[in-house]
Amino acid sequence: MQHLREKSAIAGTGTVGLGKAVPMNYAAITALLAPRSVAVIGASSDPARIGGRPIATMLAAGFQGRILPVNPARDAIQGLPCYPSVAALPETPDAALIAVPARDVARVVDDLGRRGCRTATLFSSGFAETGEAGRQEQERIIAIARSHGMRILGPNTLGVFNVNHRYFGTFSSSFEAGLPLPGNIGIASQSGAFGAHLAVIARDRGLGASVLVATGNEADITAGETIGWMAQSDEIDVICAYLEGINEPRSLLAGLDAARDARKPVIVLKAGRSSIGSHAAVSHTASLTGDAMVADMVLRAHGAILVRDSEQLLDVAYVAHQRIQPRSATLGFVTVSGGAGIIASDEAEAIGFAMPPMPEDAQAELKALMPISTPTNPLDCTAQALNQPELFERFTRAALEKGGYGAVVCFMTYVAGSPTLAPVILKAMAPLRRDFPDRLIVICGTGPAEVIGQYEKAGFLLFTDPSRAVRALHAVVGLGAAFSAPRRALPPPPAVAALPDQTPDEAEAKRILAGAGIAVAPERTAGTPGDAVRAADQIGYPVVLKILSPDILHKSDIGGVKLNIGDAQAVRGAYAEIMASVAVKAPDARIAGVLVARQMTGGVECLMGISRDPTFGPVAVFGLGGIFTEILNDVALRQCPFDEASAREMILSIRSAAILKGARGRKPADIGALARMLSRLSLFAAGAGVKLRSVDLNPVLALAEGEGAFALDAVMEIAVAGAGGQ
Repeated sequence: MQHLREKSAIAGTGTVGLGKAVPMNYAAITALLAPRSVAVIGASSDPARIGGRPIATMLAAGFQGRILPVNPARDAIQGLPCYPSVAALPETPDAALIAVPARDVARVVDDLGRRGCRTATLFSSGFAETGEAGRQEQERIIAIARSHGMRILGPNTLGVFNVNHRYFGTFSSSFEAGLPLPGNIGIASQSGAFGAHLAVIARDRGLGASVLVATGNEADITAGETIGWMAQSDEIDVICAYLEGINEPRSLLAGLDAARDARKPVIVLKAGRSSIGSHAAVSHTASLTGDAMVADMVLRAHGAILVRDSEQLLDVAYVAHQRIQPRSATLGFVTVSGGAGIIASDEAEAIGFAMPPMPEDAQAELKALMPISTPTNPLDCTAQALNQPELFERFTRAALEKGGYGAVVCFMTYVAGSPTLAPVILKAMAPLRRDFPDRLIVICGTGPAEVIGQYEKAGFLLFTDPSRAVRALHAVVGLGAAFSAPRRALPPPPAVAALPDQTPDEAEAKRILAGAGIAVAPERTAGTPGDAVRAADQIGYPVVLKILSPDILHKSDIGGVKLNIGDAQAVRGAYAEIMASVAVKAPDARIAGVLVARQMTGGVECLMGISRDPTFGPVAVFGLGGIFTEILNDVALRQCPFDEASAREMILSIRSAAILKGARGRKPADIGALARMLSRLSLFAAGAGVKLRSVDLNPVLALAEGEGAFALDAVMEIAVAGAGGQ
């Protein structure tokens, strides 16, 4: 937990404690993406300039709406009548593109608002991305827009395009090599240049990425709102998102939830994961990046598919654009190459993609058909398929029909692109696409574009690399089950008594947590050696003595802990040794005495705790204690609050969960007691509010099943007003 606490403390201020979902009106930004008329403020006759390029592109694309250039120095621009001011426009535009210096933006926004314009895209830069003065001016502009009920995209944005409406409200130069293709993929990007880069790659791959929204500084319209709009659009089925920071978590999670409800996958490439990348994100789009592990956990919990690079993002979008969501999240691999089968199997195992073997009767049938084959999974039909191309169909059909796999890859290598064999193979394979419409079928091969492209026209997915195919399929095969799973209602957080104004010592922290239902070991406080002896006599030997101070979090490091104390004389000696050591190593610490606790043994040591993420609020962590945490970094995270069922899922998700379940003859630990404690801790954190910065329970001792779980140590950190707390 320490690493989470430290990162949260330096990540900067942000939105915390998300609370209830915020209802979103996505239709309000339709005018931004499908306007009937658009004013271009700062319009230029030069198609290479920011104020001229969107006009030129829309004219070339055949935009059916009305383009209204505004420039007081021109009577006509690119063959269109030009108007000297917003007030002089012959009609109120649905949208406006603003390409004027930053100093003039506020006036233009006010003019547009007074005219009744519904949305504006601010190409202009020089705002929050430049520092405090720019941020204040940006806030002033948004306040003006809101006073008129107008929505703003940007500032510092590349703009939008919507191919299906032939609308290009962007100054991107990427269209010089060709317009984006119509299709069912949308892109929401906080970076304009990178979003356009994705659109260009999609176009060059033949993918129809028909909508791009670059949100820039996100002073008003966010990536989350854009995702939500695409979720409700009849024209978009797959959503790609490039995020550098999460400026408004409520709108982002609402957008992800809307997409999940609409059964539309959202593929997210989250940048700013490294310290260098995070710094660049702040300077680029005035975004704050929180802890990467926390962001990943929260985004996945709301249905996002996370990818690490643009290639994988578009691979997954390519698979998902077929809108096939198999019931079975399993992979079958048919191949003419044993090597390709091994590569695919290695990749599948590494990412957790199940490749169960074919049923024995199906294996026997295929073995009779081709005696030298290996029809398990991978299904190796051998190079004999070069002589008998129909084997591709027989083995692939068996994998789909008898194996029941949700996705099947047929590795044909260069055979697929053979001008003589391809027509024969395609004729045999084509019925599979008709007979198994609910399965994902990939042809993995190479060859001339005019030959290999015939497989895509027949409805097959096409990859050249088996590992890329496996990764992309794995991201999509689980969507059907994920979209169908009922969403678990969050338990209401309880009312929490007022927390202390400063970080408490261990005894006070445990008292507060006990009030929330957290079980702790029997213990007493003692201010003198005699008090310590009396406490030990009451608790029963052996006992543990620990220094009690709100200023000392890591007691063992300064000799503040003594274990296995068996009698009164040993208690007195341990008390004296602790006080002497602390006096030397922490002379300024406030000392309240010692904590005398029962020495508990056996069971499994775990850790659980809370850290307040600057973006998503309280986050719970669970893992095994000791070396399992330090060496393996084997922990699970979940946003608070959550119920016992979710806590149990979280506990069993760690890689070392087998230790809790009773590996190597050990008795199973009391996982139910752990789940109750973890859920109660999450509820406490959600109810405590922003004053609670963190809680560490380490170790938590999980005894044998039915015997309970107890927090043996507790550290609670309070955010002190005026000292960086939230």
